[in-house]
Amino acid sequence: MVHVLASLYIKEGCLAEFIEIFKANVPNVLKEDGCIEYVPAIDLVTDIPTQDKNACIVTVIEKWDSLEALQAHSVAPHMLAYGEQVKGMLEKVSLKILQNA
Repeated sequence: MVHVLASLYIKEGCLAEFIEIFKANVPNVLKEDGCIEYVPAIDLVTDIPTQDKNACIVTVIEKWDSLEALQAHSVAPHMLAYGEQVKGMLEKVSLKILQNA
């Protein structure tokens, strides 16, 4: 299994629109071969002192059954269309691609 933590740094003032576009694409991703989980999340404000908070980051929690499925995801037609829709909203994207220890 492949786990992905994608940190999407969203430009100020674009978060609500970005989340709307992202969530509209989630059903397409969940239909992809090999997709187990695909969930956007934002920081929950707590008083836990070690928490690293940033209101402009959407973290996408993904699980794929293989690296090949993840690679196919990045070039799926709906992902290319999504990328065009949000490209002006993103400051930066950072990926952690992980495997079970």
